[in-house]
Amino acid sequence: MIDAQGSIPSLADRVRSLNAGAPVVGAHFIGATPVFVLGEESLVFAGETERRMPVHSGAILASVCDGERIVTGGDDGNLIETNGNGEHRELASDEKKRWVDQVAFGPDGAVAWSAGKIAHVLSRKGESRQFEAPSTVGGVAFAPKGFRLAIAHYNGVTLWFPNAAGAKPERLEWKGSHLGVIISPDGKFLITAMQEPTLHGWRIADAKHMRMSGYSARVRSLSWSADGAFLATSGSEQLILWPFDGKDGPMGRQPKILAQSEARVSVVACHPRQPVVAVGYADGAVRLVRTDDGALISVRHSDGHSVSAVSWSSAGQTLAFGTESGEAGVLAL
Repeated sequence: MIDAQGSIPSLADRVRSLNAGAPVVGAHFIGATPVFVLGEESLVFAGETERRMPVHSGAILASVCDGERIVTGGDDGNLIETNGNGEHRELASDEKKRWVDQVAFGPDGAVAWSAGKIAHVLSRKGESRQFEAPSTVGGVAFAPKGFRLAIAHYNGVTLWFPNAAGAKPERLEWKGSHLGVIISPDGKFLITAMQEPTLHGWRIADAKHMRMSGYSARVRSLSWSADGAFLATSGSEQLILWPFDGKDGPMGRQPKILAQSEARVSVVACHPRQPVVAVGYADGAVRLVRTDDGALISVRHSDGHSVSAVSWSSAGQTLAFGTESGEAGVLAL
């Protein structure tokens, strides 16, 4: 099939559609089952039979998945774990019932979460550690090696070793609000999304700065390519891929720009094995972009409702996506 908007090949007629009934704020896979995280209260398991599981008493603000369980944070102050059977339990709760709006998975099943200025790390055995950041936590991410957590906050990032009580946390400083953080798969680079339409980064070994600009809006979605050579980003009217295949990362280099559109890219997800990025746009379109040559395949036509979540299964054989209007889809390749 050919996309009606042009000569782009289309797989839209192969998508299994469903109405989630509320804005979709996350998409994950537990095993082969797509699971959509809704903006209010519930998860929707989109297997052979659709199941809706209420897990919070209010808005769901953050979610992560390791393929076996989904951990969500809500404005009810709770951190909830849900397994593939839909069974859920409370992992932690903020004593002041502040919003739990940042979550991340770490090594050996550890979970990081934050409420206000406090970042917490919870081991799979239930052991808890906490760190008070200089300001409200804007993002958390574990390093790929060792047990180290990056905590984004106002004016920079703190690198903290939760199990090393005597070790002084390392501070990477840059003025402004840092509202998201991600570490490269090789552990060499750390990048934050700023309140402004720009990214800031550091080479961790020597704290060398990297500033990645040129966006038309704040960058809200980041995804590493399977080989770690590119960082795919939202925030502009095209897919922007920053090169990280050398010792200096993107320093002194230009990004690769693909999949230009009149609508802004709202969310990105790199294929777990192939040089392909699933790109969702603010006009509702979803496309697959091959990073080698920029070839496009349409998955969803634009309908005016922004795409808010995109995710691949671990094997890369299935794609799930959802929109702010509550429409969702699953594509088996």
